[in-house]
Amino acid sequence: MKFPPTLTCLAIVLIMLGMAHAQQETANNESFGEAEVIADAVPPEVVQSATSAVAALGNEVVLGRYHAALERMNPLWKERVSQRMGSMQALEEQLAKIPEEMVRQGITMLSSKPEGTPIVHQVGPQKGKSGNLVYTKWLVLVPTMTKFRFIREGNPKPLVIESLGYQVAISPKDKLDWTFIDGAGLKVSDLRGLFITLPRNIELPPVSKREAR
Repeated sequence: MKFPPTLTCLAIVLIMLGMAHAQQETANNESFGEAEVIADAVPPEVVQSATSAVAALGNEVVLGRYHAALERMNPLWKERVSQRMGSMQALEEQLAKIPEEMVRQGITMLSSKPEGTPIVHQVGPQKGKSGNLVYTKWLVLVPTMTKFRFIREGNPKPLVIESLGYQVAISPKDKLDWTFIDGAGLKVSDLRGLFITLPRNIELPPVSKREAR
C-alpha cells in the first residue's frame, strides 16, 4: 500500500520543507578517540526527562503549534536547515504554510507520543576541571508512534496511519533542557557529522508506516 506523505513531529517541518541533510564535517574541529573520553553513569532521570520532553513536543504539534517544533529544534541542525532554505525567515515562512498544506492533503495528526525503549549516548567532549576529557551532553534516541487520519478523495472512510519514528533529544548534562532532531530520513552520517564521537556502528531506531488496525 502506498501511504500518504505523513509526517512525524519535527518531520512536519523537515519533510515539507525538504529534508536538510547535515554536512559531513563535525560541528567543531576537535577529534577525540571514543576511549579517551570519560563517560558518566546514566541516571534514570535523564531518560525520564528526555521521554517527557518528546511527549510534550508531540502534544504541541498535535495541537497545531508547529512553531514549537522550530523553537525546540537542535541549534546545530536548525542552522543547517535554515542554510538550505536560504535564511531563517524563509524557514519560518514555509512553516506558516503547514496548516494549509495539511488541510489540502486531507491529513489530520491524531497523536504523537514516545513508544519503545530509549537509547542513551554521550557527546560533546571537552576538558573537565581535572584536565581529563569528559562528555558534556546527553543524546537520547526516543522511539515514537504518531497517528494520522488521511481523507482519501472519493472514499468516505478515513485511513488511519501509524508512523513509527524517533526523536533525537540532546541536552547539556548540567541542565536538562532538550532540543530535538526528528529521525525521519536521518542517517548515521548526519548524526555523526554533528557529533563525531558517536559510534560508527550506532544503530538508529526503525522508521516505518503502517495502516492502523
